Amino acid sequence: MTKKMWDILPPKTSSPSYQEEIKEVSLEKEKEVKKTKIKKGWLLTPLFFVVLAVLYFKISSAEIKIWPETEVTYIEAKLIVDANVEKIDFEKGIIPGSIFESRETISGTFPSTGKTLKKAEGVISLCNSYTTKSEEWWIGTRFMSAEGKTFKSKAEISVPGAEIKDNKIIAKCVDVPVIAAPEEDYNDEHYNAEDYNIGPSNFSIVSFRGTQRYTKFYGESLESMKGGGESLVITEEDLEKAKESLVRDIKIKAANSLEEKIGENFVLLEDTLKTEITEQSSLVKVGDEMESFNFRVNAKLTGIIFEKEDVDIFTESFILAKAGEGKVVHQESLNIGYTPQVVDLEDGRLVVYLNVSASIYSGADLAALKSGLAGKSLAEAKFFLQNQPEIINTELKFSPFWVNSVPKDLSKVKIEYPVIE
Repeated sequence: MTKKMWDILPPKTSSPSYQEEIKEVSLEKEKEVKKTKIKKGWLLTPLFFVVLAVLYFKISSAEIKIWPETEVTYIEAKLIVDANVEKIDFEKGIIPGSIFESRETISGTFPSTGKTLKKAEGVISLCNSYTTKSEEWWIGTRFMSAEGKTFKSKAEISVPGAEIKDNKIIAKCVDVPVIAAPEEDYNDEHYNAEDYNIGPSNFSIVSFRGTQRYTKFYGESLESMKGGGESLVITEEDLEKAKESLVRDIKIKAANSLEEKIGENFVLLEDTLKTEITEQSSLVKVGDEMESFNFRVNAKLTGIIFEKEDVDIFTESFILAKAGEGKVVHQESLNIGYTPQVVDLEDGRLVVYLNVSASIYSGADLAALKSGLAGKSLAEAKFFLQNQPEIINTELKFSPFWVNSVPKDLSKVKIEYPVIE
């Protein structure tokens, strides 16, 4: 049986005329796309301007700063603060006040300033090897040191009798507190108190000189004499200065304490505080030898406070009455000084003289200014403002950057007035 053979044929290729037809169809499609884009572009252009116009009216704004002509005015006025009234009386120059009381305690340490010469002191062991009988010696018994310095007993001396033991006399001794006695040293008229701070020494009894008792009664100090020299003591002036200092400090303490309680809205004049010392105490007295001492004061403070806002209202009214109609006080420039004249806490009245300075300027009708500026270009707006009375400078800012005139919508116009620097 004979097999059949099949040929594998290659793909058919397009003829030249067929390819040209395909190209023509593609070109026609591209033309259609371009026409569509152009049509869309023409449609979007009016829409762009509409959006731009909407944005112009929606987000456009103008910020305008205006510097008015100002003048500084100075006035002096009498003001009465009265705790018995409840509201301001402009005609009589009275504002309400309040009486307060505060009790404070304060203490401090102060230096002593008095000076005195303190005599050296110490102890002598007085021994008796003369008699077995005890003796009583007077206060002020004088002892002479080996260095020739005289000391005397500070109290009467009970001298014990000596003992006899194995036919020998055994001395008995007693401690005697003594103090330097330079006035007894005839050759030491201009003495230095520190020279009597001598070390351990032997002593004889001055009154026994030239007698048998002179060598049988004797003394010995085992330690140095101390304390001789200049010493600080408390004076009456020291105590008075301590009191005055604490009274001054307690006023400040009370004022600061009250200011913390009342806050910044009230005024308290320190000079108007009445201070009553209810107690003063110290454990020391005039003449005490001390380098420093403690002092304490208890006090009751009474005063009048008043509201700062009431003073501002009163002074502003006073200024405007003299400045004339249409003027305005620049609040930030208002400066008030107080000079108390009369303080009557029993009646609850305080008379104060005010020294006031403030900047004043003419008021402006901002609504009228906005209406006059609406729709004007930058140059026209500046010209308009410069021709307004008592305006010395202006600054205009439009937003966004492409805006070139003041919006007609007055809510988009912001005026800052006054600008005072």
